[in-house]
Amino acid sequence: MSAYYQCVEREQQADGVSVAHYQPTEHAQGAWNEHEQHMAPATGVLSRELSQFAPQDNMRIARISLDILGLIPLDDFTITTRCIRPGKTIELIESVMSSRDRDCIIARAWRLLTQDTSMIVGLEDKSAPHQPDELPVWDDMKGWPGGFIKSVRLVAEADRRPGKGMVWITTDVDMIADEPTDDLVHLLGMVDTANGVVPRLGLGLADAGWMFPNTDLQIHMHRSPQGRWLGIEAVQQYGTDGIGVTSSVLHDTQGPFGRSEQILTIRPMPR
Repeated sequence: MSAYYQCVEREQQADGVSVAHYQPTEHAQGAWNEHEQHMAPATGVLSRELSQFAPQDNMRIARISLDILGLIPLDDFTITTRCIRPGKTIELIESVMSSRDRDCIIARAWRLLTQDTSMIVGLEDKSAPHQPDELPVWDDMKGWPGGFIKSVRLVAEADRRPGKGMVWITTDVDMIADEPTDDLVHLLGMVDTANGVVPRLGLGLADAGWMFPNTDLQIHMHRSPQGRWLGIEAVQQYGTDGIGVTSSVLHDTQGPFGRSEQILTIRPMPR
């Protein structure tokens, strides 16, 4: 089966730091430049390193915050993972992706204690109106270039429009070759597409004349996601001074499980 990445080597250092060496495949190729990685699978492989770093049975990742420090080369890279703030009930861990002698992404995750709070559960986000198997195929996003976009399948609600809408996305591509992809990594590895499913200027990049890449991705989860379909209920907003934001409620087939935010830098397309 095809994969976004090949893990070349993973080593555990004496101080507890984990260093993993990776090679990306063509499926990880980004949409803005042919020589860069897409942030979506990069989020997935970083989520894998964070979730597998010294796991504890009574804690889970509740938030992942990713800051993009520049173009993510479609080239060999390392991910260095360490614990910043250890704890029995709250823990902060960090993974740094580096390529060509510079850091590309800094990802930090809060692990929190899990316990039974079913007696006081309360959710305001509503379930999606339809399951993905009830919706028609949506190929409009295939207008975006790059290997990652080619690797995914999408369906959409009929009322999806520029600026707002609900889209479901999945892929048959593994995150890492010869390694099973668990639900968390599979689903988080598609969240970054939120910025491309409801662009306010439409999906014709060449006609729009503007680009709107995100410089970060924040994912908060009130429960651990399950399954292979990610539902993205997105709203994209542009301000007056070159900055925008994409906000999303994240769903799996069981219902909403969290939210994501992306800050955007809006600028004319280079000519």
